[in-house]
Amino acid sequence: MLTPGRGTPPGSRSRQPRARRRPSPAQPGPALPSRRDNQTRRAPPSEIWRKQHYRKKMTHWFHRNPLKATAPVSFNFYGVATTPAATKVCNDLRLSRTRLLELFTDSSCNPEMMKNATDLYFSLLQGFILSLDDSSQECKLRYIQNFKWTDTLQGQVPSAQQDAVFELVSMGFNVALWYTKYASRLAGKEDITEDEAKDVHRSLKIAAGIFKHLKESHIPKLITPVEKGRDLEARLIDSYIIQCQAEAQEVTIARAIELKHNPGLIAALAYETANFYQKADQTLSSLDPTYAGKWRKYLNLKTCFYMAYAYCYHGQTLLASDKCGEAIRSLQESEKFFAKAEALCKEYGETKGPGTTAKPSGHLFFRKLGSLIKNTLEKCQRENGFMFVISLFYDI
Repeated sequence: MLTPGRGTPPGSRSRQPRARRRPSPAQPGPALPSRRDNQTRRAPPSEIWRKQHYRKKMTHWFHRNPLKATAPVSFNFYGVATTPAATKVCNDLRLSRTRLLELFTDSSCNPEMMKNATDLYFSLLQGFILSLDDSSQECKLRYIQNFKWTDTLQGQVPSAQQDAVFELVSMGFNVALWYTKYASRLAGKEDITEDEAKDVHRSLKIAAGIFKHLKESHIPKLITPVEKGRDLEARLIDSYIIQCQAEAQEVTIARAIELKHNPGLIAALAYETANFYQKADQTLSSLDPTYAGKWRKYLNLKTCFYMAYAYCYHGQTLLASDKCGEAIRSLQESEKFFAKAEALCKEYGETKGPGTTAKPSGHLFFRKLGSLIKNTLEKCQRENGFMFVISLFYDI
């Protein structure tokens, strides 16, 4: 049996050339799509390149503090829940709380699953906080159950309050942390797609919104004042909000770089991101270094890292304006900040405390910046030497 496209086997008769057929007249019927039509249905080449290039290049690394732990709650109110409907609400509360806690450590959980579980549990928990007649009086069930939660920074010593608002705030804090961890898990992939990058940005915005809502609407309602240095204190909440803003802007910077936007715009975004990280670090400066030392090393590292980015792209802007001397000075400043960031990477890995254990200096995002600074500085020096030779030639 012959294979299409292959030669005739030895020993067989050679095939005679076919006579050329005359074209038949056009028959009525649906027209076949032309090559131009097919091209209009495909994505533009620039769009295909952008998605493939974005998938290969974008990767990030974020520091993450551990989740809060909690004691089991049975919601068994014997003598209080006397009707089948009340008993069912208590059972639903226990099951929905258990389900939500399981999702925090489930690697297959996505934002839609988290939102559904959160809405279910918080809608039931509101029955212990809000009064049924919509009056300003507190619900009588608010203080009926005791809740215990640990702290993300200060170890496994739990704090206990007999207050449903404390449960709402603590669980909401964990939900916000989960969104930051989900964003970190997506952003750390080396083959991240453009849609996944948008999910990273969206998750960080949701986390920042949850932290802000807890700080403004629920934490002030707690009867017991928040202890200093604990998760629910204003300094830590503010640091989480600012960190989410900075990390979301990292995604914006990566997108601007891959789409080859103006270097001046990238430099401005990088400088603003560095200021975000510096502000978050200053917010934590009064905390005990034993608990916040590792977190602050990360914030200092990212501050220096994005200052190096800012000076590097500012140097490219100056080079495009034929200001080679100023461009070289800008790239030299970038080298200094990158060297500081490299030293902080080593200190971060050696610092003990809660948080991620990693070697940032070996990560792709760090190595890429080092080579970019080196190549850009060499280009500036070559351009500067070339311009000097040209000017000397004309002087002679």
